[in-house]
Amino acid sequence: MSSTLSRVDGVAPSRSSGFRGLLADFYELSKPRIITLLLITTAAAMVMAARGVPPAATFVWTLLGGALAAASAGAFNCIVDSDIDGLMRRTCARPIPTGRLRVRDALAYAIATGILSFAILAIMVNPLAAWLSLAGNVYYVVIYTILLKRATPLNIVIGGAAGAIPPLVGWAAVTGTLGGPALALFALIFLWTPPHFWSLALMTENDYAKARIPMLPNVRGRLHTKREIVAYSLVLVASSLTFYALNITGWIYFVAAAVLGALFMYYAGRTYSEETTIWSRKLFRFSLLYLALMCASMVLDRLLL
Repeated sequence: MSSTLSRVDGVAPSRSSGFRGLLADFYELSKPRIITLLLITTAAAMVMAARGVPPAATFVWTLLGGALAAASAGAFNCIVDSDIDGLMRRTCARPIPTGRLRVRDALAYAIATGILSFAILAIMVNPLAAWLSLAGNVYYVVIYTILLKRATPLNIVIGGAAGAIPPLVGWAAVTGTLGGPALALFALIFLWTPPHFWSLALMTENDYAKARIPMLPNVRGRLHTKREIVAYSLVLVASSLTFYALNITGWIYFVAAAVLGALFMYYAGRTYSEETTIWSRKLFRFSLLYLALMCASMVLDRLLL
């Protein structure tokens, strides 16, 4: 996510020319940083479901299908938002606003990767994983991008469900069903999303104002946003600890969740108390580490206990 923060600071990425540049543009259209995060949660759920290393073929095909699904969703998002991306410093260097990619080429790419993803998951993994992945894409593109993003400051809260579906896909890929640990990961990511994105929104509120996107800082103000960050962080941490009480996880996860949760609350508290964006930037960065380490602790807990 360092490149995300670079664009927040107004540093545009360099581009190669020719075929290599074209590949780089399609790569960026896919939103690779988001793909990485989604694949981490998918892989964690698969290892948890298998109580060890899942079958190699299932693991590879699921991650490939998931990556293509996320690439398709990212491309559709860039197409729908191409009019506002050009207005915001964080997104103005994307391939469509700059004219490096035409909309019709991006649309062809989005459709092709989406079809290929569904085919891979349905044929090489199982139908449940394929349909769950497709549902996540439809939710992200239609519910979040088209219906919510420009209509309500609750866009991130409601739309966060899309990013929480990959662990369900990973669990279904191994077991053919859904289970408690996968639902726990779903809940964790769903509650993690608002404070994560609102910390970014505090740094980019001028961008969202230019594009007339009703993000919380622009609609309710910075102080209200900071209060919501603290409130959602409390719910996130409290909910993460209840997984142990519900026998979904064991003590290894509980200790990790307590330590990481305390750190998350520290960063959220400093974000609330400070006027500058220094701590919102630190919270944004730590939230990425938090999610990765929480996934790792769930995996270790599942394997060892």
